[in-house]
Amino acid sequence: MSVEIRSSSPDETLALGRRFAALLTAGDVVVLAGRLGTGKTLFASGVAIGLGISTQITSPTFVIEKVYRDGFLPLIHADVYRLGSLAEFDDLELVDEGSDGAVLIEWGDTILDSLPEDHLVIRFVIDGDDRVISFAPHGSWHERELAVLT
Repeated sequence: MSVEIRSSSPDETLALGRRFAALLTAGDVVVLAGRLGTGKTLFASGVAIGLGISTQITSPTFVIEKVYRDGFLPLIHADVYRLGSLAEFDDLELVDEGSDGAVLIEWGDTILDSLPEDHLVIRFVIDGDDRVISFAPHGSWHERELAVLT
């Protein structure tokens, strides 16, 4: 079941990320899709806080991926905006590297064909002063209670 949530402030987007962290398990792959400035990295920061990660989360645009292992669950935060092909994404082996934790992939809608069947797409859209954040499950994500986020 898809879920759509409206966020009217950065604090609400951060809090949504914290709540979402409770749904994550080892091996999860999550795509964060949306234009620049829609809240993807802010949401990822909330996820990290929810996982007990003490390091400040920043955009991994220029380093492609950052790995955080000091939380309850390891987190790989990646940004594939600068990649030129699906082959470059496959060469990173992010899904395999993140099998003991969760993988968040910003701009991941460009590499959907390289993802496992079990993944979640979270789309961020600006609507006036608000952000509309929609959760589209694939594979086993359909069995998760995403409605608890509302």
